[in-house]
Amino acid sequence: MAKILITDGIDKGAAEALRSAGHEVATQFYPPEELCEQVKDFNVIVVRSATKVTKEILDGAAQTGALSLIIRGGVGVDNIDVNYAKQLGITVRNTPAASSNAVAELAVGHMFAVARHIFIANVTMRAGAWEKKKYTGHELQGKTLGLIGFGRIARETARIARAIGMNVVYNSRSGKKDGYDDFEYRSFADILSGSDFISLHVPADKENGALIGAAEFAQMKDGAYLINCARGGVVDEEALLAALDSGKIAAAALDVFETEPPKDERILTHERISLTPHIGASTKEAQQKIGAEVVGIIEQELGGK
Repeated sequence: MAKILITDGIDKGAAEALRSAGHEVATQFYPPEELCEQVKDFNVIVVRSATKVTKEILDGAAQTGALSLIIRGGVGVDNIDVNYAKQLGITVRNTPAASSNAVAELAVGHMFAVARHIFIANVTMRAGAWEKKKYTGHELQGKTLGLIGFGRIARETARIARAIGMNVVYNSRSGKKDGYDDFEYRSFADILSGSDFISLHVPADKENGALIGAAEFAQMKDGAYLINCARGGVVDEEALLAALDSGKIAAAALDVFETEPPKDERILTHERISLTPHIGASTKEAQQKIGAEVVGIIEQELGGK
């Protein structure tokens, strides 16, 4: 049976299932310098977004060769040095399907929040203000939602948005997707210029930097809304602030940030940014699904080991 380290938490039922299967399970977060040492003793590591599995940590694991599997409980694996892990013969897996609906619902929730001023009205009312005339918003029905990226989460977002009555268009690096004829494929430039709401569903690109910067904001419709529940670094936050302050875009919603937790007070206090602390997958249902998928991966990968 395997020794499993779960660094960023997991559904209790999943941890119990692993122990019942005979595995030794430790649930403990370690800062990077400690993880480099602790990792030597484990066969499997399960992480979320808080733990970064860097080359240094993998080098620590390589000293004993015990580590054979890394699982990211979530969609992306950008917090894991996947290529280096593979060079060391370590398998990297994730749970791409488990949290799709949860993140999609949050993205749509943020659309309502910015379109109807829900986020800021909550703040000003608590401060004693009654801004009834100030907060005239927009309805989502009939508006065009542009999705940049069209993976599982984007497809769930498209499904929900279409049910609301939005016109959904999308762009994907791999082109038009078969079987999704209810949604129109458009070029990246057309998404930017033709969408009332733009929702991002792409991984961070450390080599090329932000996908949405000053040039992209300039191409957007005046008064557009931007939603990012994907990854921090996809949006240039300085360019976002400039676009908000100039009135180019009406508002933005962010669940992810260049630095987490964010430190920039301009982001934290801006009256036209709806904020959540990276909670896209933070539903009880998604956590149960993630836990079950993690257990399944371990059973599949380790078998009778």
